[in-house]
Amino acid sequence: MLRGLYDWTMALAERRYALWALAVVAFIESSVFPIPPDVLMIPMILAAPRRAWLIAGVATIASVTGGLFGYFIGYAMMDSFGMPVLEFYGKSGQFETLAQRFNDYGPWAVLIAGVTPFPFKVITIFSGATHLSLPIFLMASVIARGLRFFVVGALLWRYGAPVKDFIERRLGFVFILFIVLLLGGLYLVKYL
Repeated sequence: MLRGLYDWTMALAERRYALWALAVVAFIESSVFPIPPDVLMIPMILAAPRRAWLIAGVATIASVTGGLFGYFIGYAMMDSFGMPVLEFYGKSGQFETLAQRFNDYGPWAVLIAGVTPFPFKVITIFSGATHLSLPIFLMASVIARGLRFFVVGALLWRYGAPVKDFIERRLGFVFILFIVLLLGGLYLVKYL
């Protein structure tokens, strides 16, 4: 089953609409979707290393644009749409306390969440809900998401063949590691 999913993802990465699929995933991941765009970005770069910079650029632009949508959710739709998303991640009860501290450290929170496995959508919604300065939010988002995606792109561009070989030989281990990291990140968000 894993081999079939891996082969399907690699085949998708080579299709002409793969960049559009990556853009959609990166956009919605920054506002509501729990799966990071790396799931598509990494196979795309492994399948076509010469396009690493384009792929990282598309992921960055779409993710920042999705972050602006997350900001809008927090700013204009906090009660009707933002709170259910925050409840899903277990952060709704702490909103008032976090909102007071957030604007003091908001730019740093955006930078940290933008480069780590922490769900970026939580920070984008909080940024809008607490009315963090939009230019500061945008600048921090561009730096963080650009750093995250271009570092991954550069590493895969440079070391892609050995990474692809490692993944293909140890597919089960890589899949379990990815799931553990994903669930660990969700657990940390929910209980911290």
